[in-house]
Amino acid sequence: MANTEWWQRGPVEGVPSLLQPVAHILLQVRESVGELTANLTEAEWNARPANVASCAFHVRHMTGVIDRLFTYARGDGLSPEQFLAIRSEGDHLPASDVAAVLDALSARVDSAIAELRTTDVATLGDFRAVGRAKLPSTVIGCLVHGAEHSMRHVGQLSVTARIARATDAKA
Repeated sequence: MANTEWWQRGPVEGVPSLLQPVAHILLQVRESVGELTANLTEAEWNARPANVASCAFHVRHMTGVIDRLFTYARGDGLSPEQFLAIRSEGDHLPASDVAAVLDALSARVDSAIAELRTTDVATLGDFRAVGRAKLPSTVIGCLVHGAEHSMRHVGQLSVTARIARATDAKA
């Protein structure tokens, strides 16, 4: 585990100062997921103690949330592939696919950081429609929510992984 969190490591190169918190959260999400999921068994990845969402769901959902909210921040609607991804977030995760799921999250964080580097801060207050209902938000609202919603799932992942490990150890 790192000695400091990302927000304590200084600015992320090339990211505008107003968007540094978003970059820090995204990088922390990726790092924390790696730490929390290290050596999970297939059973632990897919466990749903007390019928909560599985570790597999949380990691897939983080990837999807970042993807979807950054899509809205660009002013775009979701693609058919993004809708398909939503429906598969809760699917069983075979051990053979764990690396691909973690790689997908890592790649999406890298892509999001690259997008932050090219975001014109003059557009942060611009209107963005979110979802099929076209709910009102802004560029910065979408970017911040993509990061903070993912971090919420890191907290849920932390608890689920701990319980799944403890339950699996008793078996």
